[in-house]
Amino acid sequence: MRWLIPLFLATAAQASEDIADKYPASLLYNKPVEVIPGVYSAIGATAPPTYENSGHNNNLSFIVTGDGVVVVNGGAAYRLAKALHDEIKAVTDQPVKLVFNENGQGHAVLGNNYWAEQGVPIIAHRDAAQEVADYGGSILEGMKRYNRDKADGTVLQGPTETFDDRYIVEMGRFRIEALYLGPAHSPGDIVIWLPQQSLVISGDMAFHERMLPIFEHTYTADWLETWDTEFEALEATYVIPGHGHPTNMAQVRRYTRDYLEYLRTKIAEHLENGGDLAEAYYVDQSPYAHLDTFEELATRNAGRVFEQMEFE
Repeated sequence: MRWLIPLFLATAAQASEDIADKYPASLLYNKPVEVIPGVYSAIGATAPPTYENSGHNNNLSFIVTGDGVVVVNGGAAYRLAKALHDEIKAVTDQPVKLVFNENGQGHAVLGNNYWAEQGVPIIAHRDAAQEVADYGGSILEGMKRYNRDKADGTVLQGPTETFDDRYIVEMGRFRIEALYLGPAHSPGDIVIWLPQQSLVISGDMAFHERMLPIFEHTYTADWLETWDTEFEALEATYVIPGHGHPTNMAQVRRYTRDYLEYLRTKIAEHLENGGDLAEAYYVDQSPYAHLDTFEELATRNAGRVFEQMEFE
């Protein structure tokens, strides 16, 4: 069997926003691929969520353990979750026994009610569950606006179980560790670590091939500290990032940690020179201009980092 790992060094040119839906027979943007034996991922569009990509703009992964299937991410809608389940059933007759939400964002949680209908426990960090409780209604309405009829059947469903630091599952031939490593991209970000396979499903801790977004609640200094002290310590061989093709640590470091460090350095120089917010939007980010979503996010990211660093 040919696995995806030879595509380690995929570049951003392979993941353009302009590429049409790659799997028209399904609501999934891509058909799931086997990354390493037993670990599959349906790679989402490296673009904002749209009707055309059905909100599948993150990676939806699953682990076939030999004693059941573990799914990572509920998906952006009920019908998208069902489409993923259809693909799982084409791979194995093992039942889905557990779903993890990588955080509280829509593409991680809005398909939860499909999985709840199947009687599957849904696990998330407590901060992610709180995000769903606080903002889930508006997140759902936003999804309905772009997804229209593809939102049919979706109702808000939070996680059924939460944890603080780690949630460990021994299932079949896999030890699966859901870890909260510290503050990162959004509240309750977790990674799924498979120590025996040296593979991490990083969620939004790590990005590849597209520019990461910096939200109002994204504190870049904290994200960098979590990366340097905790995420790097995993020493993962294989990385399934939150967005972009599966790859290795060097690539996600380049497009996540190094980008954050680069932007903070540029904003620090701008502040030292007496620059204001209006000018901060236009600091030079050209080394990352080849990334998908650069046009949508670069100036916004710079403004938010300026607002953070002005008071650090």
